[in-house]
Amino acid sequence: MEHKPLFEQMTQMALTLGAYKAEVVPVALVQTDVAFRAMCERNACGNFGRNWMCPPFVGEIQTLIDKLKRYEYALVYQTVGQLEDSYDFEGMVEAAATHNQLMLALRSQAEGLSLPQTLHLGAGGCHVCEVCARRENQPCRHPDQAVASLEAYGVNVSKLAELAHMKYINGQNTVTYFGAMLFCV
Repeated sequence: MEHKPLFEQMTQMALTLGAYKAEVVPVALVQTDVAFRAMCERNACGNFGRNWMCPPFVGEIQTLIDKLKRYEYALVYQTVGQLEDSYDFEGMVEAAATHNQLMLALRSQAEGLSLPQTLHLGAGGCHVCEVCARRENQPCRHPDQAVASLEAYGVNVSKLAELAHMKYINGQNTVTYFGAMLFCV
């Protein structure tokens, strides 16, 4: 494979920054479905209509899926947080913050790879700002850094985990978050 050294470098970068696992996969094999927008609309995470990078503001679902499919590869990575028990909400929030820090660090380091274009997708709504400006009826403070979720783009994350040879659930009293950096070479 002609891009194998680059893929290995990217995978190692994610692991060094704190990913539990990481792997590059072809975007053509990533399963998407417009039905995932309905999960966002049910507002299980509390960000629907309250975050610029979440529905309905992030964009029309088919447009986002089409945008995603223009990329060739995705560096898929996961973080796994340990919880005291299945009700450890503070542990989940802490694990999400750790995942977000990894994503920001990965984006920063990926700038040195000279890729023509990247798209970073995270877990849940954008967490670049402590409080999204949408909650204050203000424009996005950092549109060049804002990150939408995999689900907002219609990605079937459980199938993405399988594609990347990762577990979607990593055991009792854990929480697993996924992210992806899409790119072309």
